[in-house]
Amino acid sequence: MKALRHLMISMLVMLIFTGPAAAALPAAMPDGQALPSLAPMLREVTPAVVNIATFTRVQRYNPLLQDPFFRHFFDIPEQPSNRRRALSAGSGVIVDARQGYILTNHHVVANADEIQVTLADGRNFPATLIGSDQQVDLAVLRIEADRLVQLEMADSTELQVGDFVVAIGNPFGLGQTVTSGIISALGRSGLGIYGYEDFIQTDASINPGNSGGALVNLKGELIGINSAIIAPAGGNVGIGFAIPTEIASVVMAQLIEHGEVRRGTLGVAFQDMTPELAEAFGLDIAHGAVIAQVLEGGAAAKAGLQPGDIIVRVDGRPIRTGADLRNRVGLKPAGQKMEIEYYRNGKLRRVEAKIAEPSQEVARGADLSRVFEGAALRDYLDPAGAPAAVEVVSVERRGAAFRAGFRPGDLIVAVNRERVRSLSELRQAVSGSRSLLIQVQRGRTSLFLVLR
Repeated sequence: MKALRHLMISMLVMLIFTGPAAAALPAAMPDGQALPSLAPMLREVTPAVVNIATFTRVQRYNPLLQDPFFRHFFDIPEQPSNRRRALSAGSGVIVDARQGYILTNHHVVANADEIQVTLADGRNFPATLIGSDQQVDLAVLRIEADRLVQLEMADSTELQVGDFVVAIGNPFGLGQTVTSGIISALGRSGLGIYGYEDFIQTDASINPGNSGGALVNLKGELIGINSAIIAPAGGNVGIGFAIPTEIASVVMAQLIEHGEVRRGTLGVAFQDMTPELAEAFGLDIAHGAVIAQVLEGGAAAKAGLQPGDIIVRVDGRPIRTGADLRNRVGLKPAGQKMEIEYYRNGKLRRVEAKIAEPSQEVARGADLSRVFEGAALRDYLDPAGAPAAVEVVSVERRGAAFRAGFRPGDLIVAVNRERVRSLSELRQAVSGSRSLLIQVQRGRTSLFLVLR
């Protein structure tokens, strides 16, 4: 025992005196090689990541000017003053240096009157909003500037869990910050954050202000737009989400061309495949989307799909749940073709369906009720082509709808606790009611508006 004690003491002494030297990194790798570093790649990438600040104009009134006698006595017209107020700070990625296009999140620039972009070299430019899509949480800005650097997009369908990634953004308004990690999961959906979800999950630190920033691979190629985190304690816990370039590129193209995403419909209602359904159909498959209904005259009906068909793959991508199918259809522009693989009577079949244009009536809010004055409303369609809510398309700032709290992109889902799925149901729900409790879905948030 004595010998063992002396040996342990000797080892402890050696650790104490040699610890710092052992812990220190060598000046160079063996054979004179430099230490591995991301710095060379980041020097090429970081100039393409920008900081975004948004502002709104709020009106201020002098109480004295509200007195008609005071204004008349001093011959002062009623002129409310404007005050500039900061809304938020976020990040963006230059994706087209020649045109000045910047990709960011919808929630970074939503409801902004002014958008200011700061480049990595310190230059500031006002930005124009080209288009925005709340359902995917993407927006495209444009600035007039020279000497811009853009990021090239990689094919996010080739990513694998375990790939190293780097997140670049502007967390907490501190300025450009770089964090690293790996891809923790792919195809994350059903989180209820946005309407269409197919996220890259990463443990690279993403914090408030990183939204709209870049997620890049070790080649410095853009693979995703940082968008959301799960933060039960209010800080980063290593679960962040980015919108893959497969989705971002499609949405960006539509926003640049149309200023909005023009989604089509397949014309089906569907449900998740379950073990019980698989057994009932006599199939040895665990995943898929079961067609419950085919709408007459829709894209699916024209392609020959029938109730009971089980869709397992779309455009070569596996369909594990109904949410997967919803994402594939919702992100497919109207008029494009979609290759569908499905099971019918135990046999795997393939068919090509042309995504149909949705037919939607846009109504003047004032025609439904005075509380919607200044708003344009339309049916919000699910991928089956069936109305699921009423969408607020636009809102005039001077109208009653804006004063009541409605904003573009809001989805009206209930009135006085009764579910509303279409303009006709909304018209009936508000008819003759003096007091209205309207439930609105705004992005990831559900809220109530009380109108009288």
